[in-house]
Amino acid sequence: MENGTENRITEFIGKRVWAIVGASHDPAKYGNKIARDLHNAGYIVYPINPKEGEIEELKVYASLADLPEKPDVVDIVVPPALTEKVVRQVHELGLPRVWMQPGSESEEAVRFCEEHGIAVIHDACAMINKRNWEE
Repeated sequence: MENGTENRITEFIGKRVWAIVGASHDPAKYGNKIARDLHNAGYIVYPINPKEGEIEELKVYASLADLPEKPDVVDIVVPPALTEKVVRQVHELGLPRVWMQPGSESEEAVRFCEEHGIAVIHDACAMINKRNWEE
């Protein structure tokens, strides 16, 4: 991994308020595991899923616009076509950071972030980097 990406990952991990777009009610899915692991590490986590309800005792919100505060990082765990819509909402809301989980990224979404001044991580999994969360 290039040093710039490592520095960006360190910066993102240092931020304590995360929104997980594509958070899942299914404990076997990454959208659930990431939310659970971040929450267990002491982060403020806002799961985003149109089905709402609760995930791991956390209130689920239908969209980023519904959150009670602006997250430091928006972690995306949805298919690329949805990611392209999510990054536009991130821009509209003035949110500064996006982490696209493997399989959620697209060239268009990455380019949109870069062109609009949104710090972006892609080709790296938050789960792999979670060992750093509690440091």
